This record gives sequence, structure tokens and C-alpha cells, in this order.
Amino acid sequence: MRKLVYFVATSIDGYIAGPNGEWDFYPWADDMTADVNARYPETVPTHLRAVFGLDAPNQRFDTVLMGRGTYQIDESVTNPYAHLRQYVVSSTMKIEDPAVELVTGDPLGLVRRLKQEDGLDIYLCGGGKLAGALLPEIDELVIKCYPVVAGAGISAFDGEFRPTLFTLTGSKTYSNGAVVMTYARQ
Repeated sequence: MRKLVYFVATSIDGYIAGPNGEWDFYPWADDMTADVNARYPETVPTHLRAVFGLDAPNQRFDTVLMGRGTYQIDESVTNPYAHLRQYVVSSTMKIEDPAVELVTGDPLGLVRRLKQEDGLDIYLCGGGKLAGALLPEIDELVIKCYPVVAGAGISAFDGEFRPTLFTLTGSKTYSNGAVVMTYARQ
């Protein structure tokens, strides 16, 4: 069965972006970028793949889910993951690009259907509200935790109080002090 994997960058205090969607405060490092891109090339948006020299086939994911805020990070890009099957969950927007499917309700039902299909895993790209809604179906977390405190912003999980246990299955520290941690649902 396919897994739903939440692959996300966070600050030490658990924010994936600032109050206005800022994400440029994360300290980048070449060693981290090279390693993460080699392990998860599909997570690099299509329009940036050439910049990073990526011409790799999909290794881990063939489908991506994202919320409205994540989809609209760069409004000039209407097809951010052309190399993946794309779903945007939002009840407040319209999508003009036929390669991107808009889901206006029941993201849990969507994920449960996708998990029953053949294919690679499903990449949950963001945002925090969608991750909070999909927590019952998240099988794995890949958390890129950067050594910065944001203080406020968009939480990695925005939803009801629902403690959910995961087991650390791997971690790696990079030259910028960031740690990539992988967790599996218990």
C-alpha cells in the first residue's frame, strides 16, 4: 500500500512559514541541498529542477497534495510539480491549469482512495491546515528542522489536539545545523 509522507521544512519552534508565508529565513547549505535533492528529487518543483541539475526519474513519489497557500507560493507557476500527479485542497479558489486537480472537500477520503491505487508514495507538500486534517492518514514524516526560531507563523500541524505517536527511524545533521529527521507512525 502507498504511504502518505509529510515532507516539510520547519523552524525549531514548529513553524513551516512566517505569518505572511515567508520561508526565506531558513539557512541553506550546499551539503544539505545536494543530499536531500538526491534522496527526494521529486520534491523539487519542476521549474527549479534544471537549476539544481535534476534530471532524475521519480524515485519515491508520483503524487503530491498541497493546500492553497502552498500552491500559491509563486502565483506565476500554475503547474508546480508537472512530474507528479497534483492535487490542491481548497474550498476558496479556482484552478485554471488542467494538470492540477482541485479538491474542494474530504481530503481524508481522497488520501484513502489514493492509497488503494498502485503507484509510488504520496508527497504531502503542505500546508499546516491540510497536514492537521490528514494526520490520521500520515504514515511517515520527513522533517527538515532548521536551527532558527520563527516565533510566529504557520504551524506544521494546525488542527485539533490529537497526540499521535511516531518513531524516529533516521536523522542526519548538516553543515548549517539543520537536521533531517524521519519518523514512522507507530
